Amino acid sequence: MEKNKDDDYGEEEDSEYVLLDLEAVRGQIDIPPNAPYTLSIGEYEETIGTCFVFSEDEASPVVHEETGPSEANLFSGKYILDPNQAPRKQVKPVARLQKILKFRLLLDEDVQVETNSQNNSIL
Repeated sequence: MEKNKDDDYGEEEDSEYVLLDLEAVRGQIDIPPNAPYTLSIGEYEETIGTCFVFSEDEASPVVHEETGPSEANLFSGKYILDPNQAPRKQVKPVARLQKILKFRLLLDEDVQVETNSQNNSIL
């Protein structure tokens, strides 16, 4: 959890990070990466343990320094990049999460059944 201080009033405000688990709906809807979204309805369940969230950035490539005398070493004291090396990623921890929002598709029949069951329980 992160604390934000409101300078105008001298109060602290708690901010929480929540993991949005879209695994159940991934195959049925297309969610482009980094797309903005509006969360209107959701429930969370407490988790046992902690989820960790990381950010991913491009890392600088590994640079090798050629050292030592050699007949084949024409680049002594030079730095060489390996062109066959795959791009590197650097991950940094962002937050620890205690809550997960799990999503599922809600069909019209599910809404009707839920509405009917609530109406019957009121009577």
